[in-house]
Amino acid sequence: MKKGVYGILKARFLISEEANAAKNWRFIVFVIVLILLMIANTQRYEQKVFEIATLTNEVKELRSEFVDRRSELMKLKMESTVSLKMEAKQIFPSEVPPTKIIVKKAEEKSFFKKLWQ
Repeated sequence: MKKGVYGILKARFLISEEANAAKNWRFIVFVIVLILLMIANTQRYEQKVFEIATLTNEVKELRSEFVDRRSELMKLKMESTVSLKMEAKQIFPSEVPPTKIIVKKAEEKSFFKKLWQ
């Protein structure tokens, strides 16, 4: 038992002349490669999480800016605001309300109706 523990601590299983040493080295290299892949994958995952968080904050900021701009536009489109700005240029609102003009489209006659007239 004591010899087995000392053998493992001194890594004799990696330097022995037996064929098992090469298999042990291959397994250790395989485990190291898997560990490196796992670390790289975790790092990429964390980068994506941070990027998603920053993009979410940016979307919230842009949405609030959009709402502010839309409310500002609504205020500028109001008739009272437009009339105040136009009064500075000596243009006043009309006293007479607008009327709707309806244009009747001339009915196109078919070839046979034109022929029989």
